[in-house]
Amino acid sequence: MVKSMLYVNPATGNDRGAGNQYSPFKTLTRALQQSRGETRIQLAPGVYNQASGEIFPLIVPAGVTVLGNESDKGKGIVIEGSGSYFSRSKARQNITIELSDDAQLRGVTVTNRAGRGTAVWIESTAPYVANNTLANSAREGLFATGTAHPVIEGNLFIRNNANGISIAKNAKGEIRGNVCQDTGYGIAISDDAAPVVVDNRIFANRSGMVLSNRSRPVLRNNTIENNSKDGLVAIGNAIPDLGSPQDNGGNILRGNGQYDLHNATKKMLVSVGNQINPTRVKGSIDFVAVDLPIAPTPSPTPTPNPTPTPTPAPGSETGLTDIARHWAEVFIAAMVSKGFISGFPDRTFRPDQSITRAQYAALIAKTFPLLFKRSEIYFWDVDPRFWAASAIGQASRMGFISGFPDGSFRPEHNLTRVQAIVSLVNGLGLTGGNTNLLFAYSDRAQIPSYATDEVATATQRWMVVNYPQKNILNPMLDSTRAEVSAFIYQALVATNKAPRISSPYIVEPNF
Repeated sequence: MVKSMLYVNPATGNDRGAGNQYSPFKTLTRALQQSRGETRIQLAPGVYNQASGEIFPLIVPAGVTVLGNESDKGKGIVIEGSGSYFSRSKARQNITIELSDDAQLRGVTVTNRAGRGTAVWIESTAPYVANNTLANSAREGLFATGTAHPVIEGNLFIRNNANGISIAKNAKGEIRGNVCQDTGYGIAISDDAAPVVVDNRIFANRSGMVLSNRSRPVLRNNTIENNSKDGLVAIGNAIPDLGSPQDNGGNILRGNGQYDLHNATKKMLVSVGNQINPTRVKGSIDFVAVDLPIAPTPSPTPTPNPTPTPTPAPGSETGLTDIARHWAEVFIAAMVSKGFISGFPDRTFRPDQSITRAQYAALIAKTFPLLFKRSEIYFWDVDPRFWAASAIGQASRMGFISGFPDGSFRPEHNLTRVQAIVSLVNGLGLTGGNTNLLFAYSDRAQIPSYATDEVATATQRWMVVNYPQKNILNPMLDSTRAEVSAFIYQALVATNKAPRISSPYIVEPNF
């Protein structure tokens, strides 16, 4: 929430002015000196450099937003200069701007032409960098280091001499929807850095992306093409995540001068669901072919409005011996009281045990006796005498679960958290989620593309329960019996079939 606005105009402003729309400051330096948390600084078109009175480096305080024109990615709003900065992790540097925690830089052009110059520096903070042009710097457009955790989204990195983006040390964060072109390396990831890199276009560089040391980035849906040397390079002990059987990589590597994928490490890289020509790679690569479940198409239903008043959490008079003081005790007890779940003969529930697809189908069939949406499907790996065969058929016909393209169901495979969420949303025919709600999750880039709408819908309807941290979804981890109990109970609440109960782990949609 913005608490104050400051305005800057390098042509007509005066640093002795009030800094408002009618009497703007002349320099961004002055505006930053006057800023406190939750301040937005609006920049007018012009050049912000030493000649106009700027003092570099510019330090953007915590919670402060520097805003230009996002729709044009900062065209005509140019911040250019360099100052000496001592980095705790990288020693002496020449930088233009440093971003503090929760600072935002949006809609400006930043250039640092000084020797070894970097336009934007991020040191162990979590800022937001969006819709800028970071161009023509002597070294890189952006450098994130230490324990930085930035979101770098929708920027243009062009004609930087060394790298468009450098991620080093133990930095993580999210690099999404950027363009990196006409640079040495489009993106360079080193040391123990492990960012999530999604939906970027990386082309016309010397090499597209270079991974070194022990870096572990997650790469999804990037296009790396037409770079003069290699597309993606891994050296040292770097191991990129290029997809899994549950989450295709979706990366496109093509048309690069030497190799599209060059594995110079001693370990085999695994590629799942990427567009890579095996004749255009060097090094040890395991190309895994995998079938993904076919998501059912939900039938539209009226949008429920789950607004019942929370009721006290049910007691734990369940007879189960291993749920007392468990984080999901209230959900498990509520499901037991309704007769939907029960424990094992030894009076345990085993809340942290993974749940299989067959076990999940049995729970769905018992909890949601809904009308069938689809005709019966026969799965070749589900024997009619299998203990869960009837439940699998029922859950499938109701639209909660599907098989795989090869006609299998794989009943003994574990169910992931995102599969459980997608199943409940589709089976109940829920729609209308706002994908902006996914910003509630720090690991949102790990949500498969096929599941974003469903996760957003579940979040909007208070169906998502995350333990121990509400902002970490862990979509690809196996679901536990406790987690599925919580998801299903919240689905009952969302459809007005159960009263709300209190839990600190229910994700509340931030509208």
